[in-house]
Amino acid sequence: MALSNSAYSNVSTVQYVSKFLRKKGRRGIDWPPRDPSPGIPRGRGHERRRMGSMLEVTAEDMAVAEAAVTAAAKPAPAREARPTAPGKLPEARPDPEAAKPPRRRDGLLYALLAGLVLGAWGITRLRLYDTKSDFAYWLGVAGGVMMLLLLSYPLRKYWRPMARLGSGKYFFVAHMVLGIGGPLLILLHSNFEIGSLNAGVAFFSMAIVALSGVAGRFLYVRLHQNLHGVKLSLGALRETLDVENAAAARLRFAPTVLERLQAFEQWALARPSIKPHAMARNVFVLPPRRWRAEWDCHAELRRRLVLVAHAEGWSRRKFEVRLKASRKLVHDYLEAAQRTAQFSTWERLFSLWHVAHVPIVYMLVISAIAHIVAVHAY
Repeated sequence: MALSNSAYSNVSTVQYVSKFLRKKGRRGIDWPPRDPSPGIPRGRGHERRRMGSMLEVTAEDMAVAEAAVTAAAKPAPAREARPTAPGKLPEARPDPEAAKPPRRRDGLLYALLAGLVLGAWGITRLRLYDTKSDFAYWLGVAGGVMMLLLLSYPLRKYWRPMARLGSGKYFFVAHMVLGIGGPLLILLHSNFEIGSLNAGVAFFSMAIVALSGVAGRFLYVRLHQNLHGVKLSLGALRETLDVENAAAARLRFAPTVLERLQAFEQWALARPSIKPHAMARNVFVLPPRRWRAEWDCHAELRRRLVLVAHAEGWSRRKFEVRLKASRKLVHDYLEAAQRTAQFSTWERLFSLWHVAHVPIVYMLVISAIAHIVAVHAY
């Protein structure tokens, strides 16, 4: 019978386990291992005296191994493709690792933005130039041009010839870079000062649009896999949660941890809704409760693994490796449950953000034109 690569891998694994069981049975070691207890002294000799006889591999163990080999030899059934609407591409299943929100990159980005704004404010405090100087004028021109080029990204969506100029990913990256550089140059141009009414309207419109862009990016990365525009779906996130649920079964040595994980998932997914109070709960209450659950699980994992380490005679390095792996399972599981519960909320907020962001951009364009006309006319 011809076997696939995965079937060969499964067969070889089961054969290795069967051989391992025979060796353990001949050597007289307690296998499978019993629940560790700190009261049991270490040492193989004590185990022999406590057992009184050598452990033999039973026929039931061999039957289970043979059944696993037979099951692995059978080809895996082909997954039935889901029907899709005519003219619509089937939804791609995202990579579970890529579906995780880039929290570390988010923190670095926001810290960078705060540092750039503080740096611009520090430069203006040095009074190296005046707002009426030619240098400040050309800073304003450069910033205005950069913010005008921001419109190339939304324009590409509605004007077909622009779609031939490059991938949407590069337009989106340019949109973010210009959205950072343009307002910074305007801040340097104005020295963080408001000289007239039209300048004040243009300045605050720019500040609102910039903050709105940061908020839009925050929501975007929670609804898409990456900057390529591959949108996640609730079904794909539930599949990721199922994968993490299966992986969390490796924490059977700590049943209290498993109970807390399942309790958090049931509470988080109990009442999915886009009503205001439910959205506020998902945004403000769910993350702290998830952090508390993760903290409690980490403490329980350390306590249980300390008992196992003392009973089995682990080295400190082995203990730290096992503890880190167990904590990662807990973190991934809770993160998948939180993101699944928050998906509808982020989707609703993103649609509301679109409604609010477009009029603010129009207001910025009109106020900027009025400011330019006023500067050159008077």
